[in-house]
Amino acid sequence: MFKYEIISTQGRARAGVFSTPHGNLETPVFAPVGTQATVKTLTPAQLEELGASLILSNTYHLYLRPGDELVRELGGLHKFMQWSGPMLTDSGGYQVFSLAQTRKIDDEGVIFKSHIDGSTHRFTPEKSIQIQEDLGADIIMTFDECSDPNEAAYSEIAMERTHRWAERCLIAKTRVDQALFGIIQGGVNPALRTASAQFISSLPFHGIAIGGLSVGESKAEMHSTLELVTPLLPENKPRYLMGVGTPEDLINGVARGIDIFDCVLPTRLARHNAAFSPEGRLNLMNATFARDPRPIDESCDCYTCKTFTRAYLRHLVVARELLAGTLLSIHNLHALIQLVKNIRISILNGTFESKVPAWLTQWQGNAEREPKQV
Repeated sequence: MFKYEIISTQGRARAGVFSTPHGNLETPVFAPVGTQATVKTLTPAQLEELGASLILSNTYHLYLRPGDELVRELGGLHKFMQWSGPMLTDSGGYQVFSLAQTRKIDDEGVIFKSHIDGSTHRFTPEKSIQIQEDLGADIIMTFDECSDPNEAAYSEIAMERTHRWAERCLIAKTRVDQALFGIIQGGVNPALRTASAQFISSLPFHGIAIGGLSVGESKAEMHSTLELVTPLLPENKPRYLMGVGTPEDLINGVARGIDIFDCVLPTRLARHNAAFSPEGRLNLMNATFARDPRPIDESCDCYTCKTFTRAYLRHLVVARELLAGTLLSIHNLHALIQLVKNIRISILNGTFESKVPAWLTQWQGNAEREPKQV
């Protein structure tokens, strides 16, 4: 049922197809994040129009509200949120990691307090798999412990625990229509990352995820970790870099052998009035745009850029109109989805490596560069 076929390569970059019960995923692929069974401000129909082929939902949040059992009773996530394409759920490990002040970790699992009402809950590898089986996504993840990259000594403890939990997840899994991905940890320690890649690769997972990056380490550390890890992974399984999603991260990730990406960044930026642009990240609250008749990006063919000016978008932002979040989300997601599709085309026609410098010039530093003045 789950097969990954590599169609073409350029260096470490791969173009492939991963089959799932809800359709084939053409990789590389960027997945918008629908944390609570919705990609914020957008309908499933709008996501389809954007060309999204995979979306992600969150085990921790859906367990707390509305409850995984309710989702199962109503036909699973696909039916519940009316998304017909492939879906992925994370294990809840990262969310529990982020609750540093209200959680307690032991070898059995994690006790944590809900961010909603303060109630106490316990996640184990078996519980995480049960919840994900109730939710019914095509791709599910092992329960892991993500460690702070600045806590080098603890990274080994978290990695070894992640390995034990990975084995328990394999035993706990009962549904044959869900692909289970194992997760590599180890902080930014090369020896630990090597050991984790080798251990997780030795187990019968359908795919391999690289966790614990984009959590405070430098870009150089992320890149060196990917360069170390990807050659150690099976060629015939998809590779998923968790929680990474700036334009330059996608380019650099594909160049280092990554197939699947997800990130909340494009919609989060949209809700904070920001847009991806070759000029740098634009803050639409800026008075500079009050009379700007241009679209966000004159080279972009998304609905927002084909239809509206920067001046109108700034008006929506200043007036706190909800439409601002929708239009900026459409643009930001389109930018990433189209970028990855163009990357895939370039791998197929053999031009990826020659195009990387221009793409990095266009997008690198998007967070830091100031927009041009009108």
